[in-house]
Amino acid sequence: MSEFKLGTRSLSELKGVHPDLVAVVKRAIVLTVQDFSVHDGIRTLAEQQRLVACGASQTLDSRHITGHAVDLVPYINGKLRWEWPPIYRIADAVRMAARENGTPLRWGGAWDVDFTDSTSSPEDLVSGYVGRRRKAGLRAFIDGPHFELPRALYP
Repeated sequence: MSEFKLGTRSLSELKGVHPDLVAVVKRAIVLTVQDFSVHDGIRTLAEQQRLVACGASQTLDSRHITGHAVDLVPYINGKLRWEWPPIYRIADAVRMAARENGTPLRWGGAWDVDFTDSTSSPEDLVSGYVGRRRKAGLRAFIDGPHFELPRALYP
């Protein structure tokens, strides 16, 4: 069990997010070996439009707008850091928490797999996703901090 806890800003970002996803995030901070911050929970359409315009997102149909997605960013030495090794550690904790809570999740590191039920390491999930996209002649959009409730089960 970690000694990390969600700060005031992270808790504020969780306001309006679906309770099942909030429960996963709150359990993940207890399980994680890597401190993290909730960088984004709910987004307005205007915020999403800006992110699409600058290439940070690819859709205006974001699960952030409906409260079905969060971005969990590593918090290291007092700063948010977008680095893969700590992102993988957070992904492990989120998957553990999702399994404990019985909550299915999609992960932005491997959009095409059932993240909660997957058994591969986060690193292998990302490389497998990239390989599948390349094989199909498509570019892989990887968003390691992003976790969302699947649309089919959480419309």
